Amino acid sequence: MPDRSRRDAGLGGKPVNLAPPITCDADVAEGAAWLAEREPRFAMALAQTGPLPLRLRPPGFAGLLDIIVGQQVSVASARAIYARLVTAGLDRPENVLHAGDEGLRAAGLSRPKARYVLALAERDFDFDALHCLSDDDATAALIAMPGIGPWTAQVYVMFCLGRRDVFPSGDLALQEAARGLFDLPARPTPKDLSVMAVAWSPWRSVAARQLFAYYRVLKQKEGLS
Repeated sequence: MPDRSRRDAGLGGKPVNLAPPITCDADVAEGAAWLAEREPRFAMALAQTGPLPLRLRPPGFAGLLDIIVGQQVSVASARAIYARLVTAGLDRPENVLHAGDEGLRAAGLSRPKARYVLALAERDFDFDALHCLSDDDATAALIAMPGIGPWTAQVYVMFCLGRRDVFPSGDLALQEAARGLFDLPARPTPKDLSVMAVAWSPWRSVAARQLFAYYRVLKQKEGLS
C-alpha cells in the first residue's frame, strides 16, 4: 500500500499523516464502544439499535454518484434510481458523457442532478488524490465542484474514504436524532450540532452512524404513539 502521508495530493491540499480509516465492522464497534463509555446517551442508543452498520461505499465516481442520487429523495427512490444507473452502465464517467443529459434523465435523475453528474464526468476529477488529504482539505476539494455541497462532500469523506472523525451536522436526520436522544427542546442547528459533536472526536463518523440508526428507532416510536 502506498504511503498516503507522502503522496502528491494533486488537488491543492497538503498530504498529512492520517488516522487509519474505518474498513470493517470491528472498527465501527470500537468507535461505538468508545462513545458508549464516554456518553451514557450513546450507550442507551446502542442498546436499542444493536451493532451499527459499516455503511462504506466505493470511492471514486460511482460512490459520489450514489451520494448525489440520494440527495433530497427517499432511500427507496435513491436505491431504485441508482440501480437503473448501474444497470445502464452510467456509474462510469465515459458512459455518462456518451448518454448525456437525455440518458441521465431517462434513468430517473432530476434535471439539476443530471447537470451535476455530467459536469463531474467532464471534470476527470482525481479521486485517488483525496486519500492523502486531511478531512477538511478533501471536503473542500469536493465542494469546489459544481453541485457538491458540504453534506455531499462530508458524506463522501465519511463513507467512501472511511474517515473516522467526520460529522455532517447539516443532515436533518442527525439533527432530529440528536434532539430525541439528548432531550433537546428543539432540533439543533448545524452549528449547534457541530459544537455538540466536538466531544465525540475522534469517532464522530461513528457517532453519525449511531444517530442515523437511532433516528430509525425514534421514527418507529413516534409511529406507534
